[in-house]
Amino acid sequence: MKKVAFYTLGCKLNYSETSSIGRMFEQKGHMKVDFNDRPDVFIINTCSVTDNADKKCRKIVREAQKINPDGYVAIIGCYAQLKPQEISEIPGVDAVLGAAEKFRLVDLIDTFQKTASGQPAAIHASHISEAIDYHTSYSLNDRTRTFLKVQDGCDYPCSYCTIPLARGKSRSDSIANIVKAAEEIAARDVKEIVLTGVNIGDFGIQNGKRQETFLQLVQALDEVEGITRFRISSIEPNLLSDDIIDFVAQSKRFAHHFHIPLQSGSDHILSLMKRRYRSALYVERVKRIKERMPDCCIGVDVIVGHPGETPDHFLETYNFLNELPVSYLHVFTYSERENTAAVDIRPVIDKGERAKRSKMLHILSEKKKRYFYEQQLGKSGEVLFEDEQQNGQMLGFTENYIRVAVKYDPLLINETKRVVYHAIHDEGWMEAVEEELSYTSH
Repeated sequence: MKKVAFYTLGCKLNYSETSSIGRMFEQKGHMKVDFNDRPDVFIINTCSVTDNADKKCRKIVREAQKINPDGYVAIIGCYAQLKPQEISEIPGVDAVLGAAEKFRLVDLIDTFQKTASGQPAAIHASHISEAIDYHTSYSLNDRTRTFLKVQDGCDYPCSYCTIPLARGKSRSDSIANIVKAAEEIAARDVKEIVLTGVNIGDFGIQNGKRQETFLQLVQALDEVEGITRFRISSIEPNLLSDDIIDFVAQSKRFAHHFHIPLQSGSDHILSLMKRRYRSALYVERVKRIKERMPDCCIGVDVIVGHPGETPDHFLETYNFLNELPVSYLHVFTYSERENTAAVDIRPVIDKGERAKRSKMLHILSEKKKRYFYEQQLGKSGEVLFEDEQQNGQMLGFTENYIRVAVKYDPLLINETKRVVYHAIHDEGWMEAVEEELSYTSH
């Protein structure tokens, strides 16, 4: 039996996979422990989207060596698939596993040998075309909320993105298997499931052919007993159909919350990015959602500083977002990625200018969120309370993603309560009153 510890960088998808790989180790008789509990094996799940992937990976490896110099260090994840040779030369790394190998780690680990000082790590990373299997994964670190992976890979060649190179082609499990996973989660008394993937609207491709659809998936999940709510993490605007919007509007369990990547409000930049829609379609999607669900929360991904984005193009994006009834923005500053089409596009935007544009959109996001919250004052919502405290208060999210704080009460953990919103706290959450008791900070 080995003591195994995990460290995860990046997205919710990585967290769901780390959690599932951890359970695979436990099923084989190994013990999952904290990173600082002198484990025999350190597994670091990496990301290529975040900046400084190399720097972050090296730092975590150094910390692992301090904790246990004899510990075995394996690197998995997107960064491992994209740059296995680079990672293999990081001092202290013993193995690098690619996308096709990471779920075999539990079977391979007994065959691995500690790398001799000064020698490169062993590389177990096939070409990304070999990553054809699908592994349903979900996180169980939080008793309130779970991230359930429903789709992997992507067939979209966006100019700035390395994900198809890191995760391979779009593929999914069957609806039956995902429903089974949701039922397993429900049996653990988890109340909310967040559906995650690389391009979840493309759900349904098995063995290279479309077998099912995302609409069919949400319809099936809506019948799973024991889950209070499902939340869709992110869905491309061209894949968010009227049928999906209309179903969520009347469903029993799907939250009135969409996160829809935009990336740019300029059609010229969307063309350079090789996105599969234009701004007019995005407006249509938002309009449809707000018609069917007026209080729906809509989040937006946007990239600033993409090559070719002139000041006028950026202002197009700013004005486009300013006029849209969306609720918050996730702002990403463009950073160069090898083997992507964007690195050959000109002009390249100065990094100082990228930072300036990012700041402008962050300020706009705060204004959008504040306005959305102001529109909710006096209304009510169902809050799922979490085991998280700040200054004697506990926090939770409503179905339309409003963060609510009430006076701490251990009986409320992992419970839903209908509250009425009555004030916006300086920290950005909503203060609320339950039907009979006041849970405000006053």
